[in-house]
Amino acid sequence: MLKIQEIEVKSVMSKSNLPVADFSVNPYVGCLHACKYCYASFMKRFTDHPEPWGEFLDVKNWPAIRDRGQFRGKEAFFSSVTDPYQPHEAKYQRTRRVLEQLQGTGIRLSISTKSDLILRDLDLIRSFPSSRVSWSINTLDEEFRSEMDRGVSIERRLEAMRQFYEAGIDTTCFISPIFPGITDIEAIIRRAKGQCNLVWLENLNLRGDYRGRILAWIHEHHPELDTLYRDIYTRKDRTYWSELDADMRHFCADEGLRYVRNDDSVRASHGEPPVVVNYFYHEEIIPSARKEQLRQTRICC
Repeated sequence: MLKIQEIEVKSVMSKSNLPVADFSVNPYVGCLHACKYCYASFMKRFTDHPEPWGEFLDVKNWPAIRDRGQFRGKEAFFSSVTDPYQPHEAKYQRTRRVLEQLQGTGIRLSISTKSDLILRDLDLIRSFPSSRVSWSINTLDEEFRSEMDRGVSIERRLEAMRQFYEAGIDTTCFISPIFPGITDIEAIIRRAKGQCNLVWLENLNLRGDYRGRILAWIHEHHPELDTLYRDIYTRKDRTYWSELDADMRHFCADEGLRYVRNDDSVRASHGEPPVVVNYFYHEEIIPSARKEQLRQTRICC
């Protein structure tokens, strides 16, 4: 049974340790999308919840945001350790409340989600001076998707991406995490490239309690990949990622796409082919997210 409760926090805005933004915004603690591979599942130990990750949700309440002038020209990232548009956002509207409070401050938005509920706020998001929205899509196979997360279908994510792109908002197809031997990167890029400005690629990192969970799933459903996953995640062999990097470079050249590595500053214009950014070795995201949660824990107390 899901446990959902409201909590009081000092602030919903925190200075960010992530390279992509000045502020991090997490309107919830926990995430009901319950991704099996979620790096943020480590945050459970900072809560009093005995429930498994994905079975609890703390809905934040906070005082009015003050000193609005500090946000002009800055960027806010929604969200480093939760999905801002998980299903209960439809009821509690915590993400929408933050957006309404930040409207007119001059802050830029960067939003990452697995949901199409964000369509509700399209006009609000478009009112900010600069916004970019990314959808996590690491497969076109609905059976595999449903094994890994409780987000909306891939087609619904792609449709939301299309509507934002056509509304003139920068969109990103975030192919993450890439499951070696399973994720068909080329098929996803071909499906999404007409409705996004950027394609971000990120490798599957296996750490913490979800490492065993993912490896057990691979062994049960894809035993033919056991050796590959052992090479990558036990022997720390990067050959797979190096070869995939080379393959993607050739693929992008053939498709007329620009291909770069580990560059957070890349932007692409509407009407041009999307830029493909390779983050195969962008491993600082997990420790940075851990710092984010430690900061959020201090704010909540």
